[in-house]
Amino acid sequence: MRRRATIALALAVTSSMFLAAGAHADSTTTTTSVSSSTSTTTLPTTTTTKPSSRSVAPLTGLPYPKHLLKDRSALTIKIDNTPEAHPQFGVSEADVVYEEIVEGGITRLAAIFYTHLPSIVGPVRSVRRTDREIVFPIGGIFAFSGGAEYAVKSIETAPVKLYDQFNAGDTMFRDPARPPPHNLLANAVLLMKKDGLPRPPPPLFTYLSGKEKFQGPPVRAFTVGFESGYAATYTWDTTSKSWDRSIFGAPDITAEGVRESPKNVIVMTVNYVGGVGVIDSYAELIGSGPVEVFSQGRVERGTWSRANLRHPAIYKNAQGKIINLTPGQTWVELMSTGESVAVTSG
Repeated sequence: MRRRATIALALAVTSSMFLAAGAHADSTTTTTSVSSSTSTTTLPTTTTTKPSSRSVAPLTGLPYPKHLLKDRSALTIKIDNTPEAHPQFGVSEADVVYEEIVEGGITRLAAIFYTHLPSIVGPVRSVRRTDREIVFPIGGIFAFSGGAEYAVKSIETAPVKLYDQFNAGDTMFRDPARPPPHNLLANAVLLMKKDGLPRPPPPLFTYLSGKEKFQGPPVRAFTVGFESGYAATYTWDTTSKSWDRSIFGAPDITAEGVRESPKNVIVMTVNYVGGVGVIDSYAELIGSGPVEVFSQGRVERGTWSRANLRHPAIYKNAQGKIINLTPGQTWVELMSTGESVAVTSG
């Protein structure tokens, strides 16, 4: 997940320019501002099959990095995923990344940060109704560029503190080298100081112990069949023990020179209420459906289920047992019922 290439000096210089640019709103961006008040919705509670240990981070299952303030909240940032938005900033540092379908069948990311806080994340884009379903179990802070009225009203019912380009102050800024609306960036370090609740966030998954192995048939690669040209391919890397991600026919490499390569990829087959790619549709994440979980070069197939908004999804294999993940970064692909995963056996 964090195999770093040498970052050019130009990136450091450009980063300084970003910070100096400040939070300049773009006059061509059609968004709706929201207030910075905390939602009055009851904070979420959660249950898991394994209790969370204070010695490991709740969203990765890894030991806490040194000097990490454990009692901080989760921070979710909406990120543009169009070709114009690539290379993206900071995504490889997220603990969890959700990929969701929005209007026109394109995808966007909801990146959840906790253990690592990049000073540059983005490009930041607008909220969608699916985001409420994603962030409700973990609360914390939700950062986005703005959004249509229906989407803003939806996220306002979630137990998160909301920050967009109009009320974020110096936590968001414009990249003068990129065209709008693909140039709004965020500083996760400063956003975390907005102090959301609960602290720390509850876990979203359960994890294998050090001696346990992931079960299932071997897989060399698989493609999540998002339509409209957004299919994502993951190839097992035997050296890093992670899934190298590709999109738009090329390796998915961040602006920092890091290959997107999570330890786990969860592909949830979900219904998009209102239709796939329709403007006000959303992923129905309450209920159940098929799931394919990829980890350690293998796949386990089974069922995801979620009882209500306050609790995260539970993933069980065909025998009804909880699917435990490898500690590390996890991507969750919210694939439509009309799409499929193409698997190349290993």
